[in-house]
Amino acid sequence: MIEWRRLSTGIRPVPDPVATPVIWGGAGFGALVLVATLNFLGGHGRPVFALVGLSLLAALLGLCARFVAAPGTAGLCWLFLNGFAIPPAGRLSWAVDRDAFWLACLLAAAVAGTALARIVNARAGYRRITPFGPRPGPPES
Repeated sequence: MIEWRRLSTGIRPVPDPVATPVIWGGAGFGALVLVATLNFLGGHGRPVFALVGLSLLAALLGLCARFVAAPGTAGLCWLFLNGFAIPPAGRLSWAVDRDAFWLACLLAAAVAGTALARIVNARAGYRRITPFGPRPGPPES
């Protein structure tokens, strides 16, 4: 016999992602704090450390975001990287090869974090939903 259940009631098998404006706010604030901390610790003028740190931040934010938030997250991180992690501070510039690579790294990190979260959540959700109930094990002797 088949028992029909609504999947939308009760606990959701897959958690909802965080709203995009919240992710972008976290990206802006997190990038500001990260770049300021790196500049305070002597990393001003060394954009590799800032790029790695901001890529990790974008990936962490991607873990709880939608795919739609990835370009904005990468753009906000790039603005702080370009504006405050390389001299002269506070002035945006565009060097085609360098900045395109930085944007690609930040976007790839944000998309990779989101994809990883979707895969992990889908696997966990698949395991939570059992259409036939718990499967009986071998009889105990």
